[in-house]
Amino acid sequence: MITRRKVLLSSMAAGAGLIWPAKFLMAKASQPSTHVNLSVPPGACDCHTHIFGDPRQFPWFSGRTYTPESASVAEMRALHRALHMDRVVIVNPSVYGTDNSCTLDAMQQLGPRSRGIAVIDDKTSDGQLEEMDHAGVRGIRLNFENFGQTNPDVAHKAFQSVVARMAGRKWHIQIYTRLEVIQSLYKEITAAPVPVVFDHFGGAKASLGTGQAGFDAVLDLVRSGKAYVKISGAYRASANPPDYPEAAPLAKALIAANAERIVWGSDWPHPTGGALPGHSASDVAPLQQIYDCRLLNQLAVWAPNPVVRRTILVDNPARLYGF
Repeated sequence: MITRRKVLLSSMAAGAGLIWPAKFLMAKASQPSTHVNLSVPPGACDCHTHIFGDPRQFPWFSGRTYTPESASVAEMRALHRALHMDRVVIVNPSVYGTDNSCTLDAMQQLGPRSRGIAVIDDKTSDGQLEEMDHAGVRGIRLNFENFGQTNPDVAHKAFQSVVARMAGRKWHIQIYTRLEVIQSLYKEITAAPVPVVFDHFGGAKASLGTGQAGFDAVLDLVRSGKAYVKISGAYRASANPPDYPEAAPLAKALIAANAERIVWGSDWPHPTGGALPGHSASDVAPLQQIYDCRLLNQLAVWAPNPVVRRTILVDNPARLYGF
């Protein structure tokens, strides 16, 4: 069967003079092929997703590090029916730079069950922030990881700049980075007047265990209530699909530190975050095929107590995102 994505990828590959492996031409945004085997409470929230729209309507950022396939609101709805998720947080992805149009459009389609995380710069006006607040945006993302930014001075400057822009708003700062950057920001995060949220286990690597450098700083910030951590994108921390069991010690340590500062996210539609080997950022990098139901099932391993799971899936997102 010839699909929309096959045609898109084939035409892009032909136009760029590329020969794509057949498995790439078959790729599409992942949809569950298994079932959720834990009880998902009403009001559960998937706290980390992205939407990739039609580039003719939502053009890519020229400085992006990869070009994804499309992933639509309709596909997200189907995913969340399978996962039994009633709420969703859409994070503006790096491929759009500071243009939040695609994310805002998706939020408008999804209505009050959705919230958003924006990306801004010094050209973003206070009026735009106000409009985004009314639309349901509840935070600003600092993405250091996709752009390979590990300079502490750059991180400090960006963090303080965003803190200043959030004055008077019930927003938070979301950071995608690695442990050493979090460690360098420890004092600023502790002193920040707004909550801070770390993506994807705070950048910890499962192979290095809970004793890896910088993970203690994340645990301290969670324990004190100054920071939240998304136990999301387990495949970014572990290299053993489809259940990524090595991520369990990290998740359990974070939950034990303070279950009221942990949220769950699918990281759908699972972008690569970078160009494929031998290809440029403008070449289409197919979305990763991840078993989302199996990842959600791991939450029962990480948090066996259903009361704790409700805290993670319902109560914490409601507080953090204002549902």
